[in-house]
Amino acid sequence: MGTQRSVGASADNVGDDAVVSATGRSRDDWFALLDAAGAAGWKHQAIANWLARDQGVDPWWAQGITVGYEQARGIRLPGQRQDGTFEVSVTRTIAGDVEPALRALAAVVTERTGVEPLALNLAAKYPTARFPLDSGEFLLASASARGAGKTSIGLVRGRMPNGDDLAEAKETLRGWLGAVAVEAVG
Repeated sequence: MGTQRSVGASADNVGDDAVVSATGRSRDDWFALLDAAGAAGWKHQAIANWLARDQGVDPWWAQGITVGYEQARGIRLPGQRQDGTFEVSVTRTIAGDVEPALRALAAVVTERTGVEPLALNLAAKYPTARFPLDSGEFLLASASARGAGKTSIGLVRGRMPNGDDLAEAKETLRGWLGAVAVEAVG
């Protein structure tokens, strides 16, 4: 197995310059404003709604600021969902069309887990395949067109009961995506 990477915080994925450009304030400025409003005691949706409704932040950015704030204040750990479970996701762009890419990804997941997809939705705007796992967790495979004969494929492992295995799970999912890319090209 390659070098294991950790699961980073929300702020690791989007630079502060992008936050300022999209919202007019830095993360630190938003966090100070949220602290002053008492948001550390609010539920996730209340924070996101306050940012979007009362502060005029685009809803997508409001969600990102909210998750970053919760992580920075110790309310939520990296990878943790609102319901307390954990989730990891990975994506990769490969050559090929959406439908064969998703079918190839679903085949790799089935091979590695022994689980057939509960649903393989190829006709959706964003095609997916969902795999229920015995533990109550799930895997979600997705594919979307990126233009010029390229497709972005992704995997999500969700409803993980704790964050102990996030980095290992992410590395496993990366390996599965790598197997698809090799098969699609080869």
